[in-house]
Amino acid sequence: MDILGIDIGGSGIKGALVNTESGKILGERVRIATPLPAKPEPVAQATADLVRRFDWHGPIGCGFPAAIHQGVALTASNIHKKWIGTNAAELFSRATNCPVYVLNDADAAGQAEMTFGAGRDRKGVVIIVTIGTGLGTALFTDGYLLPNAELGHIQIRGSDAELRASDAARKRAKLSWAKWTLRFDEYLNTLEQLFWPDLFILGGGASKNHETFIPKLTVKAEVVPAQFLNEAGIVGAALAARGKLA
Repeated sequence: MDILGIDIGGSGIKGALVNTESGKILGERVRIATPLPAKPEPVAQATADLVRRFDWHGPIGCGFPAAIHQGVALTASNIHKKWIGTNAAELFSRATNCPVYVLNDADAAGQAEMTFGAGRDRKGVVIIVTIGTGLGTALFTDGYLLPNAELGHIQIRGSDAELRASDAARKRAKLSWAKWTLRFDEYLNTLEQLFWPDLFILGGGASKNHETFIPKLTVKAEVVPAQFLNEAGIVGAALAARGKLA
């Protein structure tokens, strides 16, 4: 079954058609800029514009940077605070004239990696970390997801971890990869001391540079790059929509 997967982030909205039986992206991936400030109506309209580029009229899976409960955004990470309390699923469905299933963006990326990627058939505790505008996380145990594990917001040195260790933080502070790796390693070590995972899977925009920093990490758990890299959110969103339809 082919489903349109969309990944909404603080800087970009990406979409592609996904074959949910194989996890493969079909055709071209399209990216547009996230409107600033990222308030509900402008983001919904931009998403609708992206959907029209595909001439799509079927189900849509949408990864979104917030904790999501029954389609409603409970938080707002790197988007406008007006999203809090907004029924994102209803808003996107109305804007696109398509049925839209919304879930946390890192949970979407995790679904892709656990179904078809680096976490496939892995047992035990697996933590997916997406490194981009923020730090998104997904937590699995024996393949089962604990939704909305917003571990990018744990406190390190008195502030949100993502303010120190995201890719946006690296760029903002003009850090070398070596200096940023020290911050990110501190973050992973903190997660390890809390959850003792068997595996970390690292995705998001920074994952394309994984050879630069993964060998320098000091956690005991195995650390691997996401196989879908920055496309995991798109694929996982489509998979989640298929599960909802089933």
